[in-house]
Amino acid sequence: MSYPRAVDRASGAVRPSPIFLVVVLITVAGGLLAWYADLLSRQAQFGVFVMVVAGWIVSVCLHEFAHAYVAWRAGDHEVEVRGYLTLNPLKYSHPLLSIGLPVLFIALGGFALPGGAVYVHSHSFSPRTQRILSGAGPAVNAVCAIVLLVIVKVYGSSYSHPAFWYGLSYLAFLQITATILNLIPVPGTDGYGILEPSLSYKTRRSVDQIKPYGILILVALLFVPEVNRLFFDAIHSLFDLSGVPSRWPSYGGTLTRFWL
Repeated sequence: MSYPRAVDRASGAVRPSPIFLVVVLITVAGGLLAWYADLLSRQAQFGVFVMVVAGWIVSVCLHEFAHAYVAWRAGDHEVEVRGYLTLNPLKYSHPLLSIGLPVLFIALGGFALPGGAVYVHSHSFSPRTQRILSGAGPAVNAVCAIVLLVIVKVYGSSYSHPAFWYGLSYLAFLQITATILNLIPVPGTDGYGILEPSLSYKTRRSVDQIKPYGILILVALLFVPEVNRLFFDAIHSLFDLSGVPSRWPSYGGTLTRFWL
C-alpha cells in the first residue's frame, strides 16, 4: 500500500519546467531541419548544430535530475526546494560554467565536459546510496547513448536523410564520451563519488581540498597527447561495438561546426 503513495509524492515533486520543455522542442526543431535538408546545405549544418547542442543540454538536465531524484528518494528533500526536480538547466549550478562552457567545447569540436552539478547531502546517506547517487548521472548518459545508437543502427542510412543520422551519431558519441569522462575517478567527478565511500575518513578529508579543481585537472590531463589518444581510442572502441559506421559521428561533428 505504500508504493502508490510514493508514486503520488514523486509525481507531485517532479514537474518539468517550461524551460526544459522549450529545449526539448528546440532539439526536435533542429532534428527536423536536418531531416529535410540536403547533406551539404547550410540548413543541414544549422539543423545538426541545433539538434546536437540542444540535445546535449537535454541530456545534462536528465543527468542531473537522476542525481537529484535519487537524493530525494533517499530523504534529501532540499533538492525539491532548489528546483532540481524540474529539469530546469538554469537550476544546475552556474549556467555559464555548467551549460555554456560544455556547449562551447562541443561547438569547437572538443569533448563533452561534465555539465551541471546538484548540491545534495550525500554524506548523510549510506555508502550504498552514495554510490547509487553518484552512478545515476553517468547511467543516464549511457542509456541515452544506447538508445540513440540503437535508433541509428536500425533506421539510419547514408542515402536517406544523412545529415540527421550523422548528427544523431555524433550526439550518441558525445554521450559515450560524457559517460566515460564522468566515471574517471578524479576528485569532483561521479567516478570519484562512487569510490569515495570506500576511502578512509582521513583520505576523504585530504582529497576534499582538490575537489573544486578536479574537473580542471581532468581537462588538463586530456590535453596531454598520450592521454587524449588513449581516452578517445577507448571511446571509439565503445562506439564501434554499436555497429554504426565509425565515420558517421565524425561527419556529424563536422556538420555541427557549421562556421568552418
